[in-house]
Amino acid sequence: MKKIFTIVLLSAFSMVNAQAFKGKGDTKLNIGLTAQNGGSGIQASTDFGLGENFSIGILGSYLLGGSHIEDVAFEYRFDAKARFNANLGNVLNVSPKFDLYPGLNLGIKNFGGHVGARYFFSEGFGVFTEFSAPFAKYDKDASSRYNNGTAFSIGASFNL
Repeated sequence: MKKIFTIVLLSAFSMVNAQAFKGKGDTKLNIGLTAQNGGSGIQASTDFGLGENFSIGILGSYLLGGSHIEDVAFEYRFDAKARFNANLGNVLNVSPKFDLYPGLNLGIKNFGGHVGARYFFSEGFGVFTEFSAPFAKYDKDASSRYNNGTAFSIGASFNL
């Protein structure tokens, strides 16, 4: 019975026609956890497809915990960024369910870059992971290291 259930489940997933990035008009929502030097928290981002292989979006993150986080003011716990992505999933031609997106971001704390990947299991649901790093920091003050360094994020991705 377990073998039959496994075969049916795998067959159902293989028939789903998920696509990671469709191009112009496509909208994605990512919600996940972020970890960085000095803290960890939550992150939400959305990307809007403007062309076959590029999108723009926004990102917001908030640190919930970390070293001496109780002494950190709200302005250092919160971050917001505008983003530009080059969606390379169809260029790489790995799978229509997979998208690799390097990009640039301009935030309230720094200017930097990111590289991320999405994989969709169904038409509406997938997972993402992302790594970001600053190229230039606006404030080099010691407390600004929160939300102002390299970060790793992982979570769920949704088609809107």
